[in-house]
Amino acid sequence: MRLHEVSLPRGTKKLRKRVGRGHGSGHGKTAGRGHKGQNARSGGGVRPGFEGGQMPLQRRVPKRGFNNIFSKKVAVVNVESLNVFKDGSSVDAEVLRECKKINGNFDLLKILARGDLEKKLIVRANGFSKVAKQKIEAAGGKVEVV
Repeated sequence: MRLHEVSLPRGTKKLRKRVGRGHGSGHGKTAGRGHKGQNARSGGGVRPGFEGGQMPLQRRVPKRGFNNIFSKKVAVVNVESLNVFKDGSSVDAEVLRECKKINGNFDLLKILARGDLEKKLIVRANGFSKVAKQKIEAAGGKVEVV
């Protein structure tokens, strides 16, 4: 079999319905829209979610919770995941993003204390837990709050 011999199986390509092309086509005159009514008009039809004047589901369902528009999205990294870096290197949000330790959009970066740190690093972040700061400094590293 060669590439020029390959073809689609019969019945896989279906032609679209061409409406309004004369009564001999079976879809002429009203073009499948019927006679009169809202859906027969140009620009007719209803908006998504409209239920004919009945209270729409979107408004019937009770609302829950609160969405704080001032909230900050915080990316969290534990000290155990900082062991992949070389001794003496500086670690910040860009470096962590490059090595896929954090991803997506966030406002703040916080370092937490899970695990142990064996490398001497300079860590720059917006926040550190108290124990994480102690672990980084105990390993001979340095903490910088950005």
